[in-house]
Amino acid sequence: MQELDSKLDALRHQAANLPEVAELKELTATRGELDGRVRDLRVQVDDLTREQRKADADVEQVRTRRVRDQQRLDSGAVSHPKELQRLQQEMVSLDRRIAELEDVELEVMEKLEDAQQEVATLEEQLAETDRRIAELTEARDARMAGLREQAGTIRTDRAAKVGDMPADLLALYDRLREQKGGVGAALLRARRCGGCSLELNSAELADVAKKPSDEVVRCDECGRILVRTGESGL
Repeated sequence: MQELDSKLDALRHQAANLPEVAELKELTATRGELDGRVRDLRVQVDDLTREQRKADADVEQVRTRRVRDQQRLDSGAVSHPKELQRLQQEMVSLDRRIAELEDVELEVMEKLEDAQQEVATLEEQLAETDRRIAELTEARDARMAGLREQAGTIRTDRAAKVGDMPADLLALYDRLREQKGGVGAALLRARRCGGCSLELNSAELADVAKKPSDEVVRCDECGRILVRTGESGL
């Protein structure tokens, strides 16, 4: 019974400590961080896109005015010297303004391209993370299914053995398992308790040897049920 329960405990420990589970936890956290960064960058891309449209419109507006002034100048419609001088000065000012706005336009465009590239890079990382999560989830589920199958077989064997045990002995064993870290019964092997490793002295061994084989014997040190075998040293 104890051997079967120890196997079940070992399977539960394996299930709780699968390497896939630990990696999935890390990847899930990583994915959350990546997804958050992508969301923030997409907002930034939207803002920069609107900013670029405005910069394009500003440049186009000043260029249109520059073209209109140039057409007036080329047409000869302006003949008064002062008006001509004012128009020429305005065109110089417009050229300067166009250059300034184009610098702004270029700066915004570069920021937008950088943000779009970063989004693309992070989306690739996100896709790779999702692929790895899917692989690990499949591997974890397969291993868990195998562990559940093993546990089911062991529980079937345990149920068959429980039916042959006296109720009071089973209650004692279950209580000791709960108190003693899952080990309620231990082999007495080579004069030593398999639970606490205490070595019994000659008098204690003699006392154990005199007791009937169906009498429950417990370790004086840890209180566990001692299971006598041919290797007990009695």
